[in-house]
Amino acid sequence: MRYLLSFAVALLCSVCATYAVRAAAHRLGLIAHPRADRWHRRPTALYGGVAMYAGLLCAHLALPAARGGGVNFLMFCASAMFVLGLVDDRLHLKPHVKLAAQIIVSALFTRYGLRLQWLPNEVLDQALTIFWLVGITNALNLLDNIDGLAAGVAAIGALFLVYLCHRAGRPDHAALSAALCGTAVGFLLFNFNPATIFMGDCGSLLLGFFLGGMALTNTQMGGRRNLLAVLLVPVLLLLLPIVDTTLVTISRKLAGRPISTGGKDHASHRLVALGLSERAATVTLWTLAAAGGGAAVLVQSASAFISIGLVALLLLACLYIMVFLGRVQVYGPADAAARARGLALLPTLADFSYKRRIFEVSSDLILIILCYYMAFLLRFDGQLPEPFYGQLLRSLPAIVCVQLGAFLCCGLYRGLWRYTGLSDLLLQLRAVLMAASFSALAVLIEFRFEGFSRAVFAIDAMLLLLLVSGSRLSFRLMHLWVQRRRRLPQGRRTLIYGANEGGELVVQELLRSPQLGLLPVGFVDDDPRTQGRVIHGLRVLGSAKELPLLLRDEQVTEVVVAPGALAAGQLGELQRTCGGAGARIRQMRISLE
Repeated sequence: MRYLLSFAVALLCSVCATYAVRAAAHRLGLIAHPRADRWHRRPTALYGGVAMYAGLLCAHLALPAARGGGVNFLMFCASAMFVLGLVDDRLHLKPHVKLAAQIIVSALFTRYGLRLQWLPNEVLDQALTIFWLVGITNALNLLDNIDGLAAGVAAIGALFLVYLCHRAGRPDHAALSAALCGTAVGFLLFNFNPATIFMGDCGSLLLGFFLGGMALTNTQMGGRRNLLAVLLVPVLLLLLPIVDTTLVTISRKLAGRPISTGGKDHASHRLVALGLSERAATVTLWTLAAAGGGAAVLVQSASAFISIGLVALLLLACLYIMVFLGRVQVYGPADAAARARGLALLPTLADFSYKRRIFEVSSDLILIILCYYMAFLLRFDGQLPEPFYGQLLRSLPAIVCVQLGAFLCCGLYRGLWRYTGLSDLLLQLRAVLMAASFSALAVLIEFRFEGFSRAVFAIDAMLLLLLVSGSRLSFRLMHLWVQRRRRLPQGRRTLIYGANEGGELVVQELLRSPQLGLLPVGFVDDDPRTQGRVIHGLRVLGSAKELPLLLRDEQVTEVVVAPGALAAGQLGELQRTCGGAGARIRQMRISLE
């Protein structure tokens, strides 16, 4: 009840304060007008961070029980960061001035005794903690690039912090986290697409520092006895800001752009460039943030052996997502020219084939180690007693060498992941079977299989097939996922005649070519087996006999005939039917010249 009360008070105060700040901003002319390098398309009120700070402060002052355990000091330092952001919003401070002020506030906060506890040396660990606080603060600042994203991620992170702080025996911090969650949700009601107010630096710096500082409280739980939680929980809680900042930093460096320069190259912008709506892109990234928070909870509740394997899978998935989004073209000709002049020293992974192969081999190396490790965990119920742990370490080098060699011999590195098909899956099956057989043979030769479990190698083969094939299919699956959620092109309502392979080509072309001005609404086909079926999200609505009714009911103005869909003599009848309904006919042909 205490946490719910803190959330409710903060939510109510945030909503009232945001409404008041938005009205005042319009009266005073504090408006952000649309610009070429910004995402919004209409004038929007500024200084929403003032409303969030007011909501958080009111909740903090209204609940005296939530002021102990260093909470007051955290609130003081967060207030200083808010003031810094407010000054920056008004005066546009130089980057080095703002950075110096952030370092001062972060150093002041570490004097309270909160540290990451990643390094045994206190001085070095304090310096690393300052770097963490500054980095996370600016990461969330960078994340404020599309409506609702930063506030939603802050709300999700704060919600997980309520659980983690409560579990760590810190009710004061849990109550303040609940207040932060309520504050972010209250502001999100006005900031979700289409936003009517922006938080500005005063809001993003406040949220970033607050989340980074609150995450440090969990590193104190258990000290060195829970080293895995100490190392991973802060990173997992703020996984999305870290991933987005890493993607933007690498992309701008490779494109020869200054890292401090803004642009439409964040993860959210890339998802929109792929065809998702702004809301869909925001919700997708919220899901990734929630996955990181869930992993943080898992790290603190599951055994260390299980947590290592699952967190490794999550981080590997994040790497694939970064590579997938990194392929999206977001820079213009000027950036390409700068890169050609040598301002970017490193090529992207997509530029040279051998660079892709290095990535693939490195990915497989990680997967081989991870599958072998998880096979031991599954065989021994999530635990690794000393004899089996020693077996894992002794045999791992041989397993890596043999399985990578088998992959090379089978030609696993000749294809392109985004075009993976059935023939590639059969090749992967053959490579995994060969790798598993040679692995067992290598252990037999070197260790005579003494003390080894044969079930481990069977489990390893199944995991290896699943993850190797999954990694190759990941780009294609992500592309299909985006296609199913992308915004339909605006244009004339169109029926596709022919629910065959040619019809599949037609709908794919219409969906990825909005310049054609055709909006597919469904299929028509005479084959009774296709009736009611769904192809790329579009239903087969009926047969040619029902075409006059379909043209009227679906308000269709265009009919596109798929290759091979019409028999001899059917075109004339189709022309008469469509002509009577005022619908135009197009026919797709594929030719080689």
